[in-house]
Amino acid sequence: MRVLLLHNYYQQAGGEDAVFAGEAALLSEWGHEVVTYQRSNSEITGNGLIGTGLRTTWSTRSYREVEELLRKVKPSVAHFHNTFPLISPAAYYACAEVGVPAVQTLHNYRLLCPTATLFRGGKVCEQCLGKGIPWTGVVHACYRGSAAASGTAAAMLAFHRALGTWKKKVTTYIALSEFARSKFIEGGLPADRILVKPNFTVDDSVLKTWPGEFALFVGRLSEEKGVLSLLAAWRLLQKSVPLKIVGDGPQMETLARIARDSSVRSTELTGRLGKKEIRILMSSARFLVFPSIWYEGFPMVIVEAFAAGLPIIASRIGSLAEIVRDRVTGLHFNPGDASDLADKVQWAWTHPEEMTLMGQRARAEYEDKYTPRANYRMLMGVYEVAIAKGVQTRIYARSIAG
Repeated sequence: MRVLLLHNYYQQAGGEDAVFAGEAALLSEWGHEVVTYQRSNSEITGNGLIGTGLRTTWSTRSYREVEELLRKVKPSVAHFHNTFPLISPAAYYACAEVGVPAVQTLHNYRLLCPTATLFRGGKVCEQCLGKGIPWTGVVHACYRGSAAASGTAAAMLAFHRALGTWKKKVTTYIALSEFARSKFIEGGLPADRILVKPNFTVDDSVLKTWPGEFALFVGRLSEEKGVLSLLAAWRLLQKSVPLKIVGDGPQMETLARIARDSSVRSTELTGRLGKKEIRILMSSARFLVFPSIWYEGFPMVIVEAFAAGLPIIASRIGSLAEIVRDRVTGLHFNPGDASDLADKVQWAWTHPEEMTLMGQRARAEYEDKYTPRANYRMLMGVYEVAIAKGVQTRIYARSIAG
């Protein structure tokens, strides 16, 4: 099979980029021919911001280049990861024009929310969910703290909702969890076009062989990740539990100041570490703490922890409550509730045998759902559905034409 993969890189590398590269490598390893179309936000200059805003809704350049590429390589399917802002939804129309089914992975909530996060003011926000024109996001300047930038994102959403792009031009969507699928259906996407396929990781982990010496957090140090409630929980612990916080972000200085407080014991901020160093830490930790207060997509950190046999204490919110099974592969606590988190951490630290068993189940979960082989089977299933739908659409179009 020949597959066209399309992706718009952000200026700062993230999980979407890793998934795009991982699926490209996966397809190649299984003998498929992979062709890519890539744009990058590094192309954006200060003088081009107005033009970029217009192209977010419709990029004539991307339409032309994608159409030419489709006619040249004749792929069985075109698989989109991120189109925002430079590829734009115009590329779906190029696929429809040439007759190639379009698959879109829903890495975030961009089609439901101008800022793509469903998060505002320190809590989940669904005020734009299902709205034809997401005015709330503009009024509150949700995207980049700018009313103009938020207006650009909102205009793109409103235009393509009115045009029917999301319902007519994307053949099949990939949601990363059942929770995300339900949100996109609530937001107006057609239920019969959304399939669920999680992320995966290559098994290069170092498996745990003992209970572990510390608790571990890995992620961006920002408001939505719940790191302030994490340290608040550590202040409440009756017994000292060593904690390593791996990552960087806008709350780094605040966290460092709090961690120096004598009431927050045994806490170390390592800064950003490489993938190999993180895997080694996972093999030595007793559990991973994931205190997010927003609707996560499908965090790669969780898949990597499962591969290492590391149980997770996670917020009972969104997809996290689905991915981490309470008392099976980890523990749940109420999001943002430092007291509840402290209780769960204290129990986990004083019950190493139970946590070891949860870690073994997490590893079994990885082997069942999140290996490259398992993901390849699911991805092929998505492509088969998309190709079949594409054939049905072409037959219907020909019957209407005469």
